[in-house]
Amino acid sequence: MAKGSILVVDDEPEIRQLVSDILVDEEYEVAVAGGADEARKACLERRPDLVLLDIWMPGIDGITLLKEWADNGELPFRVVMMSGHGTIETAVEATRQGAYDFLEKPLSMAKLLLTVERTMQSLALERENIRLRDNVASTIEAPLGKSDQMQSLREQALAISQHDSPVLIKGEAGSGKETLARYIHHSGLRKDGPFVTLRIGAVASGNSQAAIFGREQDGQVYYGHLEQAHGGTLFLEEVADLDADTQGRLLSALQEASFLRLGGTQPVTVNVRIIASTRCDLEAAVREGRFRDDLYFFLNVLPVTIAPLREHPQDIVEAVEFYTDYFVKRDDLSYRAFGESAIAQLMKYSWPGNIRELRNMVQRLLILGTDKVITENDVRRALGTSINLTEDTAELSFSQNMMDMSLREARELFEHDYLLYQWNLAGGSVSKLAKKIGMERTHLYRKLKSLGIDHKRSAAEQ
Repeated sequence: MAKGSILVVDDEPEIRQLVSDILVDEEYEVAVAGGADEARKACLERRPDLVLLDIWMPGIDGITLLKEWADNGELPFRVVMMSGHGTIETAVEATRQGAYDFLEKPLSMAKLLLTVERTMQSLALERENIRLRDNVASTIEAPLGKSDQMQSLREQALAISQHDSPVLIKGEAGSGKETLARYIHHSGLRKDGPFVTLRIGAVASGNSQAAIFGREQDGQVYYGHLEQAHGGTLFLEEVADLDADTQGRLLSALQEASFLRLGGTQPVTVNVRIIASTRCDLEAAVREGRFRDDLYFFLNVLPVTIAPLREHPQDIVEAVEFYTDYFVKRDDLSYRAFGESAIAQLMKYSWPGNIRELRNMVQRLLILGTDKVITENDVRRALGTSINLTEDTAELSFSQNMMDMSLREARELFEHDYLLYQWNLAGGSVSKLAKKIGMERTHLYRKLKSLGIDHKRSAAEQ
């Protein structure tokens, strides 16, 4: 795979060709443009990672074009300016508009390559920081656990990672589907490319096509997730939540490796691996007409199923150790060890929310506790209002410790855990959560805020 996509904009053909040849030799994907119009067209066809932009060009100069791209407040790609007649004022203005660096002409090829490499490394670091900030799943190098189920899962993922076919990950809510998707990506052929996540359940109703394909409006280009994942992997979380029209358009885009942005007329070509996930029975959804059979067959080339946590409780110990260390470091919390009785209590629980619920439980116990050792009673109190699913029934289990709370404390604990659990099932969508629990959305927003649940973040991050 190419190391990145670069657009070279310069009105001198010899410079364009020379720079392009050098960058292609360095395994970059390169496009060229002789002026502003060609540069605009090139950016419509493909979003570059980096633009090398000459300042002095006939017609629209580089600074004007830079300002145009920065109209939305943030450049959609890195820009390095080039000029043989640069002044301090010009460099300052370019930097103020968001340019990353400045190269003087005549170009030193050694400095050019160093600047390009440094810029691309900065972009990769920025993307990684966003992943680390947005989701704890990105901090896990591989699915946790030493059980036969998890060892087999990792072996299967490694085998899959060496191919480029679509993957469909099946598993209950909170079972670690995104962690597995990242593991496949980072172990495979596209590990140097972007890993882009689209949480379909969190996209506002009617906006899924814009989120996937992007749009062109009022002369501006908004790049969708599919285009952002070019050269890498697009992870579609809970693909069953896509509406019928979007399913059809997505299938066409994936089959043709080309699509139109909303409002656009210029086809955009992409090279993307698709990993989709679902907690639903997609075969049943196909039979019932809720999911396209052709899209299902396209995605189901390499199916993988994650076992629920209750089927491999021996992995709870490793997961607890991992998340304890993680939250102690990330949130600067005091270290608290889980006692043997606490671990035993955790292993008895059925974990309907799987590894995500366990992670939230560890975080809660670290925040709320004061003693150095977490006890069985601490765990029972934390689990007091959690929904405990058995093979035959789903029931609310209340510990004696909860009965010792005030009514307000018990109610808030129940509401917090209940809403997070239902939110997980709703895929992080507030609108779906409101419909499911029968609460008006405005009231639900207030309730989430009062309980310390940030509706702008995914349920997995709470």
